[in-house]
Amino acid sequence: MKKHSILFVCLGNICRSPAAEGIMRRIVSEHGAEDEWTIDSAGTGRYHIGDLPDRRMRLHARKRGLELTHRCRQVTESDFDDFDLIIGMDSANIADLRDMAPTSEAEGKIHAMSEYFSPSARYDYVPDPYYEGAEGFELVLDLLDDACLNLYNSL
Repeated sequence: MKKHSILFVCLGNICRSPAAEGIMRRIVSEHGAEDEWTIDSAGTGRYHIGDLPDRRMRLHARKRGLELTHRCRQVTESDFDDFDLIIGMDSANIADLRDMAPTSEAEGKIHAMSEYFSPSARYDYVPDPYYEGAEGFELVLDLLDDACLNLYNSL
């Protein structure tokens, strides 16, 4: 069986992408498929390198049984070699990733998280909850739960 490798990307790697990483790890674990997947997350910006995810995201994720222990990092050129799929959370992330892609083949690995939303989703991107209240973090987790399960099922 082919091993899948996926990198989730947002701006700072402290809210959306580590949450997507945690949710995807849980889904893969529930299916007993850990050996078949490499899952990571990164940011397009350098703002929080080495930090844990945002405390608020960790608290909301913990309510859902997820422990987000990822240490924030920035996307590197080698990520385009190391991962089959590079999933951006919004159009700005997608544009930044396209600018970083070293080749057209690497650019072909870039996809929007919204490609995996259920048809009933009212969003075409994963909104950044950083400046929002609790409802923003819950919305992001809901969107990512749906999209990650759809992504898993599509592969």
